[in-house]
Amino acid sequence: MPSQLEEYIAGLPKAELHVHHVGSASPHIVAELAQRHEGTTTVPTDPAELANFFTFTDFAHFVEVYLSVVDLIRTPEDIYTLTYGIASDLASQQVRYAELTLTPYSSIVRGIPGEAFCDAVEQARTDAEAAFGLQLRWCFDIPGEAGLQSAEITLDAALRLKPAGLISFGLGGPEIGVPRPQYEPFFSAARAAGLRSVPHAGETTGPQTIWDAIEHLGAERIGHGIAAAQDPKLMEYLREQQIPLEICPTSNVCTRAVEALPAHPLTQLVQAGVPISINSDDPHMFSTTLNDEYRVAAELLDLNLEGVRDLALAAVDQSFLPTADRSLLRDEISGYHAMFLKQYIVQGHRLDVVEH
Repeated sequence: MPSQLEEYIAGLPKAELHVHHVGSASPHIVAELAQRHEGTTTVPTDPAELANFFTFTDFAHFVEVYLSVVDLIRTPEDIYTLTYGIASDLASQQVRYAELTLTPYSSIVRGIPGEAFCDAVEQARTDAEAAFGLQLRWCFDIPGEAGLQSAEITLDAALRLKPAGLISFGLGGPEIGVPRPQYEPFFSAARAAGLRSVPHAGETTGPQTIWDAIEHLGAERIGHGIAAAQDPKLMEYLREQQIPLEICPTSNVCTRAVEALPAHPLTQLVQAGVPISINSDDPHMFSTTLNDEYRVAAELLDLNLEGVRDLALAAVDQSFLPTADRSLLRDEISGYHAMFLKQYIVQGHRLDVVEH
């Protein structure tokens, strides 16, 4: 039987700001694609075997496995199926809005034209909104391991094709050996076109990577950014400038960026006043969900129900939703919170996690 906290989180309306396209593929979809391409992939065709396949020794191994799953996405139909399936999974967790990180370069270099890629994700987006009431928006992400050519192709896809759901521009992949300043011209062009800047930084490298993302890429939010906890001046700057970190606790443990959950710097960052949101990153690869990540965060931060509600509100405030939509989602979260408390009082249950 779920605990009161788990029940609360399960029904809580949410926004997800850091979740990757391929990394959100369910075991069922990954196995189905592996069967479709059997003989040309190392990915297991049995969903039961995927848990072992997705056990990572370090971040480099994670990237290797991730790219093997990327290689399964070979047709526009694959892209549509993947994207619509992700929307269904998110909606089942009461996610109302998600900024999904896409890497069009990976599909383009495998022979899918950028136009076909954008058509597939846009069709999935509009179909999912009609079916689930979920708003999906895109972050086009440069895969750092693929070099500057990938930045050129990603920027071209963003600025020339301009899919309706595209709102931001990112940089992912390995941080070690991939200096952020070299991507400054690409981010400058994306920002000039109205896209928001959301690079990864400070996950597997130190605070300087975060400083570089801010100074050279104009970062408005930082993907991960947990190394900020090592630099008091950086934490003060993030607090003063209200530059949020997109925190993904289980991911950081699975990629060995953090030794274990009790060692995660989330509490230190929050105590320093750094704005944060809670996210799932690559949920199926890390055997987690956004609901699980909220539970983990609640335990790390020793939150009551009000505190968990505030996590959900913070994600909305840090999103790139238009002001009117942001207000509507904030109201829905606050209304759910009040209804949940009232339900427990009416039913005569004691609230184990009480309001302050």
